[in-house]
Amino acid sequence: MISGSTLPQPIDQLERTIRSAIEPASDAKLRRTQDVSGVDGLLVYLEGSIDELRLEEQLLEPLRGASYETVALHAMNASFADRLEDALRQVYMGFAALFVEGEARAYLFSLPNMLARGIKEPATEAVIRGPREGFIERIDPNLALLRNKIRTPQLKFESYRVGSDSQTRVVLAYHEGLIRKPVLENVRRRLKAIEIDAVLESGYIEEMLEERPRSPFPQMIYSERPDVVAAQIMEGRFAVFVDGTPFVLTAPITFWQMLHAAEDYYEKFSFATFILLLRYVLLFLALFLPGIYVATITFHHDLLPTSLLLSIAAARESIPFPALIEALIMELAFEALREAGVRLPKTVGQAVSILGALVIGQAAVQAGIVSAPMVIVVSMTGIASFTIPRFNFGIAVRMLRFPLMLLAGAFGLYGMIIGTVLLAAHLCNLTSFGVPYMTGIAPLRLSELKDILMRAPWYRMKRRPTVAAPSRRRRF
Repeated sequence: MISGSTLPQPIDQLERTIRSAIEPASDAKLRRTQDVSGVDGLLVYLEGSIDELRLEEQLLEPLRGASYETVALHAMNASFADRLEDALRQVYMGFAALFVEGEARAYLFSLPNMLARGIKEPATEAVIRGPREGFIERIDPNLALLRNKIRTPQLKFESYRVGSDSQTRVVLAYHEGLIRKPVLENVRRRLKAIEIDAVLESGYIEEMLEERPRSPFPQMIYSERPDVVAAQIMEGRFAVFVDGTPFVLTAPITFWQMLHAAEDYYEKFSFATFILLLRYVLLFLALFLPGIYVATITFHHDLLPTSLLLSIAAARESIPFPALIEALIMELAFEALREAGVRLPKTVGQAVSILGALVIGQAAVQAGIVSAPMVIVVSMTGIASFTIPRFNFGIAVRMLRFPLMLLAGAFGLYGMIIGTVLLAAHLCNLTSFGVPYMTGIAPLRLSELKDILMRAPWYRMKRRPTVAAPSRRRRF
C-alpha cells in the first residue's frame, strides 16, 4: 500500500515501492532517465495510454540537453503531484509521471494515445437532413464538436470524476444564461452524490440521475448528434458527456420531445407539422390498437359493422385460442423477431426480421393458430412503433402495450379506460429534474402549443420553452 506516501524518496526505493504497488501489470512501464546534469529520474506510464512517439520527442529527447524543470516548463499540459498516491492515480488516468531524485513533487505529462474512431455519421440516428457528424468515444473531441456549434463564453463545462475504480470523466455542459438555477443545482447535487465502482457507459449515469428510475418512461434523452445536443442546450437544458461513449444525455425533457426529430426543425414547417400529427396517430395505434382489437372481439361485437364482424368471425372460426392469447402469441413473436434483427449482424439481421415475420405470420395463419386479421393488427402495431423517433421511448410504448392488452382481455374497453387513466395519472405525476413531464398540456402553456400540436415556422417561435430561464425566454 502506498496511501499517504510522500515525496521525495530515493529513486531506487521509489521504484521498488511503485513496482510492489502495481505489479502484476504488464502494461505498466518504469523507465530510468537522466537530464543534462546527470540527475536520476523515474518515468512511469501505461503502455497504450501514452503516445510513445510524442513521449520520446517532447520529453526524453529534450532531457539530453536540458534540466527536468526546463523540460516541464516548456511542455504542454504539464502538471504536478505532491503525493505518490496522487501521481499513480493520474498514471491510471492516462498521464506519464516523472519522479526526480530529491524533488518533492512529481511531474505529470498528458500525452494521450490519439487512436480513436473518426468522426462519422451516427449509426443509431438516421440523418435525413442536417450535419453528418456524430460524437465519438473520446470526450475532448465531443466537447469541441459542441463548442463548434455554440460559440459563446456562456457555454460552460464542469468536469467530474465518477467511479471509485474507473475514475470516468463526466462533463456537465450548459448555457449559463439559459438554464434555470434550480435545475443546474439539482443535476450538480445528483452528480456529486453518485457512488459506484465503475462507469462504462452513459446509461450508468442516466439511471443514477433520474428522479423516477422505476418509471418505464425515460426522463433523459440521449443522442450521438452534436446538432441535437446543441439545440437542447439552446433551449435551457443541460448535457452530460461521459468519456468512453458517443451517447450524450440531455435533460430536462417532456413527453412531447419524444415525438420530435431533429429534421422537424430543418424541413419546411408545413411538412414537419404533417409528420408530427402522423406520429401522434401512430403512437396511439402502437399503444392501443391490439388492446382495442382484443376488447372489441371479446366483449363489444356490436361496435363493428355487420359485414366486418362476419368477415372476422369467418377468419377466426378455426382458431383454438381466445383473442387475448392469440394477440399475446403474435406480439411476443414479433418482439422476438425484432430483437433477433437487432442482435444479429447487420448483413443478415434486417432480412431475418422482415422475412421471419412474413414466413411465421403466413405459416401461423395456414396452421390455424392465429387469424389473418390478428396478423394485420400486429403488423400495423409494429410499423407504428417503428415511427417513434426515440428508441428508449419506443421501448416504453412496447412494454405498456402488454398490460393494456391484459386489461382489455379481462374487462374489455372498460379495462382499456382504466389503464389509460392510470397511465395519464402517472405521466402527469412524472417530472424530469423538477420539470413536469407533460409541460405544455399539463400544466397548460399556450405559448408552447405551437411546438407540441404543430411545428410553427421559426419566425413565430420567438420564445423558448418554459424550461429555460425567464430572463432569456425570447430567442429574437
